[in-house]
Amino acid sequence: MDIDRYFSTRRTVRRYTSQEVDDKLLTRLIEEAAHAPNTGNMQLYSVIVTRSDEGKRALAPLHFNQPSVTGCSVLLTFCIDINRFSRWCEINRADAGFNNMQMLMAAAIDTSLFAQQFNTLAEMHGLGCCYLGTTAYNAPHIAEALHLPDGVVPLTTLTVGYPDGESPVSDRLPVNGIIHNERYHDYSDTEIRNLYAEKESLEESARFIAENAKETLAQVYAEVRYPRATNTLFSKSLNEYLDKTFFK
Repeated sequence: MDIDRYFSTRRTVRRYTSQEVDDKLLTRLIEEAAHAPNTGNMQLYSVIVTRSDEGKRALAPLHFNQPSVTGCSVLLTFCIDINRFSRWCEINRADAGFNNMQMLMAAAIDTSLFAQQFNTLAEMHGLGCCYLGTTAYNAPHIAEALHLPDGVVPLTTLTVGYPDGESPVSDRLPVNGIIHNERYHDYSDTEIRNLYAEKESLEESARFIAENAKETLAQVYAEVRYPRATNTLFSKSLNEYLDKTFFK
């Protein structure tokens, strides 16, 4: 495999064939993914594997009925998990102070690294994956559907299966718009326009603007896809859920 080409041309896959992902392969990939870096080697994460049609159908509305949820072979919900480690501390007479923002951040980083290592391994074995950002939107309801105990928070979800056809390569910002040498260099208006010029020039961008009756692509993102009112609503729900189940 050409490693450089794999990373520069990797694709998010949302359509899958009917071929099932073998249980032994899935377990091996999860085991290998668990060797990702993590805080203090505590592995503050878990993953819920959903294979059944019934389970996927139950979760689908919580992911806004994205077709990949029911169309994939396996749905993986990656969770922040301080429950397991705290229980280990408890039965060994250790005072575990993990229900706080510091450990939430540490566990979120660990879970993200675990999920991404799985994603990369899966793709290198011929599978396709799609991250679902909807997990954080409906975390309380997903936690209820998956019977998650206090201290276990759904963070992100991957749909996994064998690709049905070839998906397009997503556009990315120029690398000079991401790298900051020695210290952060804030952008001028001209630099911002140049960095987003290619994204704005894409045919699909023009289509998004027309379909949503907007003037600019930025308006589509900020006012249609991720509007302030929706962000505020989901933030309130997530904060309340964390207060009840994590920051106890």
